[in-house]
Amino acid sequence: QVQLVESGGGLVQPGGSLRLSCAASGFTLDYYAIGWFRQAPGKEREGVSCISISGTYYADSVKGRFTISRDNAKNTVYLQMNSLKPEDTAVYYCAIDCRDPNEYDYWGQGTQVIVSS
Repeated sequence: QVQLVESGGGLVQPGGSLRLSCAASGFTLDYYAIGWFRQAPGKEREGVSCISISGTYYADSVKGRFTISRDNAKNTVYLQMNSLKPEDTAVYYCAIDCRDPNEYDYWGQGTQVIVSS
């Protein structure tokens, strides 16, 4: 069964850091583009970052603060989030490819990130 499972979320103070993990099972993600997305309360889901053989992409809102990486040996993609802001509060999801969020039919359970003092 092809599956991506997100983890690593939690409650953090503004300015803090978290590292999210996106673990793949049922397939090898080496040659796939993997995207991180997020959905804040009352807002639409948005793309945050993407990693592919072409390189990496970041939304303007996270550029310089977030870093996406992959460990093929662990079949996992990470999202290192530094200098977190309250507006980063959202449920974070990962998905294969880096499409418009509206093009996906299915999402995993995601991992909740809350940035608050």
